[in-house]
Amino acid sequence: MRYGAIEAGGTKFVCGIGNEEGIIEDRVSFPTEHPEQTMPKVIDYFADKNVSAIGIGSFGPINVDPSSPLYGYITTTPKPGWANYDVLGKLRESFNVPYGWDTDVNAAAFGEAKWGAAQGLDSCVYYTVGTGIGVGVYMEGRLVHGLVHPEGGHVMIRPHQGDSFKGTCPYHGDCLEGMAAGPAIEQRWGVKGSELPVDHPAWDLEAYYLAQSISSTILMMSPKKIILGGGVMQQAHLFPLIHAHVQKILNGYIHTESLLENIHSYIVPPGLGTNSGLRGSLALGVEAKRNHS
Repeated sequence: MRYGAIEAGGTKFVCGIGNEEGIIEDRVSFPTEHPEQTMPKVIDYFADKNVSAIGIGSFGPINVDPSSPLYGYITTTPKPGWANYDVLGKLRESFNVPYGWDTDVNAAAFGEAKWGAAQGLDSCVYYTVGTGIGVGVYMEGRLVHGLVHPEGGHVMIRPHQGDSFKGTCPYHGDCLEGMAAGPAIEQRWGVKGSELPVDHPAWDLEAYYLAQSISSTILMMSPKKIILGGGVMQQAHLFPLIHAHVQKILNGYIHTESLLENIHSYIVPPGLGTNSGLRGSLALGVEAKRNHS
């Protein structure tokens, strides 16, 4: 069988087809424009692919409650044209197949659990740190939704004593996303993070903020792996800084070898590299077909 995968990002859409082993056989990407420009491209791509199911990992917030009449909608996004847009409804007009539908970060967490850094484990938490910060949660063998779905990028953090930056989040100011996403780095220091040298104080500050959230995640959910992806985390020198700050914050309270001796194997980059989202979306499609059969 062939399955469709859609990684619906706020900046670009990536569409692909693959098999139930997680192998992507073909893909295409294009900028995320108004739905009237973007969705026809998606539909055209799959028109001749004869897929058995389609999985979608979407930017949000989205409605993931199957009992809701708004299931399959992107809800309150500020992205022009996408607020209250029925993604699944539009796709169903063209393809009568089962659909998997979840947040882009939950899809990435799912992909990592199936075929990546958390393969063989029944829990992991995936952070994407880029233009925004999102958190996907896979616990006890399933993706977590709850009341809506996790929005871990907007948890509150304690400002560093020497940091007077007020944050960029239009809702909360100095939440994690407001203080540590890519735009916050650029506004605080006047250049993009990719232009800063590895020994710049920006990186220890970034690690300090991310470590606060990661430590809270460890204390609250006790996942068996934490995976850090996204554009900002392409700066590999962040990982040892984050490891050190997490150990300092936890201060030995969680007494386990994974945190005390092997933290470098516990807080890790994605095993699937930049393909976590698309392969996770593929996994959502495979699961949807199995549940439908």
